[in-house]
Amino acid sequence: MGLFDRFFRSREVVGIARDTLDFALSSAADTHPDEYMGFMRGTPAREFDLGEDVHPDDYVVTDVLVIPGTTSNEMSATVDSNMIPNDMRTVGSIHSHPNGVLRPSDEDLATFTSGTVHVIMGAPYNTRDWRAFDQAGDSTELDVLDVELEDGESFFHFDQYDIDEEIRSEGGTRDGGDWR
Repeated sequence: MGLFDRFFRSREVVGIARDTLDFALSSAADTHPDEYMGFMRGTPAREFDLGEDVHPDDYVVTDVLVIPGTTSNEMSATVDSNMIPNDMRTVGSIHSHPNGVLRPSDEDLATFTSGTVHVIMGAPYNTRDWRAFDQAGDSTELDVLDVELEDGESFFHFDQYDIDEEIRSEGGTRDGGDWR
């Protein structure tokens, strides 16, 4: 793989963790008859033993973020766009259709602009009641993967060292105690 390929290769989403999908389906069922809405975050595939066919920089969906202030009813869910995370790990959206229709509406397509994969779940929210779509709204494959996830509590346990490491990994530099 050449230098260009390593830096400019688009990252793909190779699957969704079974526990993550189960969480989203359960959350959608709990929200029913209102719509459920969240954003999917991925973990680099290198963190899992997925074999040689998977590029280490591709992603596995491991988290669903529910945005504070999201409002929903039986017809739609609305997210404050200022609250949507803007990081490289956000890979798409996930939401429910309480009517069970597993295809994107025109309104859905308008929100598919960020991320590479979008999931729609439908009532009754069983393991087969969901579909994945690309940005254009075309059906796409998203494998369900049996991978070991970290304990969710660690997401909220971080300190300044962790923040500094995240910034450093994204190419920031520290100058007099401040990252630039």
